[in-house]
Amino acid sequence: MFAKTKTYLLLFVAIIFSGCDDSYVSSIPDYQVDLNLDLNSSYPTFKNSTNEFLLIETRQLETDRIGYGGILVYTGLGLDDSGNTMYYAFDMACPYEAKKDIKVYPIEGKLGNVKCEECGTIYDVSYGYGYPIEGPSKEVLKKYNTTLTPYPNQYLRIYR
Repeated sequence: MFAKTKTYLLLFVAIIFSGCDDSYVSSIPDYQVDLNLDLNSSYPTFKNSTNEFLLIETRQLETDRIGYGGILVYTGLGLDDSGNTMYYAFDMACPYEAKKDIKVYPIEGKLGNVKCEECGTIYDVSYGYGYPIEGPSKEVLKKYNTTLTPYPNQYLRIYR
């Protein structure tokens, strides 16, 4: 009896821990991402804004790394614990198409929504998830990390 219970317990623990790893694999290839945006001088209107998009489709500096299809940066609808704007960054390549030249772009007049120019999938980026809400894609947009340096020299770093 004890051996049977032990076997079930080990099986249960194995199932629990197998679901805890971060094994999400995107259809978008892993390209280097490392970009610093100067929110004071280069993008002052983007700083502390809400529901604004910034599209980075070409490198400005030799050291810029902008992912597979470019980077879409979005200023979210909420604030972080320090009262700062929430910044979210995604690869612009549509995961359904998985080609670097087929991208998502903001939809004029639609709060926090972007649309693939080819398949027509609409993604919601308003709270930083990039979920498809309409269209053929079932995969989320590839998301990148963002870090905001403290005031007064505010830089937004985007990285993978």
